[in-house]
Amino acid sequence: MLFVIIGHDGPRGAELRPKIRPAHLDNLRPLVDKGKVVIAGPFADGSGSLIIVDMESQAEAVAFANSDPYTKEGVFERIEVKPFRRVFPE
Repeated sequence: MLFVIIGHDGPRGAELRPKIRPAHLDNLRPLVDKGKVVIAGPFADGSGSLIIVDMESQAEAVAFANSDPYTKEGVFERIEVKPFRRVFPE
């Protein structure tokens, strides 16, 4: 099942993001290698990031989001995880 993870940057997000980015990408790499990441990247306005992942359950997606270095190190002040149904492309 697909889940959207939205990480909302905290007040120090812009400052912390470059320092934490290597650990964030290392954390994401195993899912990328397994083909579980549909799309991922930061919002162009600097407000946070979006990741769409294919996971077994919302609990698994929440656990992943909570364990991300951006969450643990304060880049994200809050996260949202929502189930997602793809319509296009099929």
